[in-house]
Amino acid sequence: MNDLHGILFAYRSNTNLGELTRPRNTCSLPFGGRYRLVDFMLSNYINAGITDVGIIVHESYQSLLDHLGSGKDWELSRKHGGLRILPPFGYEGKGGGEYRGNMEALSGVYSYLQNIRQEYVILGWGDVAVNLPVSEIYQQHLDTGADITMVCTTHYCSTPGNCEYVTISDNGQVNDLSIHPATASGLESLELYIMSKQLLLDIVEYCTTHNIYNFSRGVLQPRLHTMKIIPYIHKGYVARFPSVSGYFNDSMDLLDEKVRDDLFNPDRPIRTKDQSNPSTYYGPNSVSKNSLVADGCFIEGEVENSILSRGVIVEKGAKVSNSVLMQGTVIKAGASLSYVIADKNVKVNEGRMLMGHSTYPLAIAKNSIV
Repeated sequence: MNDLHGILFAYRSNTNLGELTRPRNTCSLPFGGRYRLVDFMLSNYINAGITDVGIIVHESYQSLLDHLGSGKDWELSRKHGGLRILPPFGYEGKGGGEYRGNMEALSGVYSYLQNIRQEYVILGWGDVAVNLPVSEIYQQHLDTGADITMVCTTHYCSTPGNCEYVTISDNGQVNDLSIHPATASGLESLELYIMSKQLLLDIVEYCTTHNIYNFSRGVLQPRLHTMKIIPYIHKGYVARFPSVSGYFNDSMDLLDEKVRDDLFNPDRPIRTKDQSNPSTYYGPNSVSKNSLVADGCFIEGEVENSILSRGVIVEKGAKVSNSVLMQGTVIKAGASLSYVIADKNVKVNEGRMLMGHSTYPLAIAKNSIV
């Protein structure tokens, strides 16, 4: 698909995720043992044949750069086009800090937008875990003659105060948009849009000159009845990450085979950075039940209802249940973990007992020794 250009917003860092996003932005957050959140939307673009992708970043994006590299693992390492990281060099700022909204982010990379070769642009966020048929969404956009196609879901997957909701008229167009309401109503917007390049440039220029920084509030709401805005309704699994407990519950969803089949559809594979790890070693007396274990782990203890990333070590006599252990975590002999999220390179010493709850899991910061 050579007429669609991908823009990925990867600049926000959700402070409600606490220790999990302190060293990184939300798009860099590990998920599902082998992946980062950015892998999902980036793979959605690539599976649709998109060859040019610009990723808008702002702060705390070193982890994202390390993961994406040149884009080789997504077949985006190219002499012309391919993957482009767009830092805030052209952003003058309005009082400092990160971008106030996605229109301000687009204004900061306006010269990049002007040089886009394709006629259409897809705008999406890199902190949503979903497997979308982008080719189908793009074809619907062309067939309906929409000014803007927006992707929605029938499933509520975050708190209303963090989401946007739309209602649809009898003619199939969006006729109302609620932003961060007290209660959810209608379809939940995934804030993913397809429009023409020229329309995007016109909108960005208008927003820049009128100090409008939010697309939904400043562009969509005032134009619901003057623009043809058509929803695409996605009925598959969607994970958004409003809090630490939300991240934990979405991670536990992956233990459901139906969720994995939907999110990791082999017809639209989710790609990630290749680390060429060896196979996981299971000791003769080890136990592993209902768990997702990535390559390169060393397990001699017990693991149940848990997700282990690459290089995790669970020593003999250690017990891990209902937990998420990120890359390089070491659980020493005799330690016991339940409802714990351990960030990268955490070390839990001998005999320690760490216990959270399903509604309030215990999150351990990166590189901690407990």
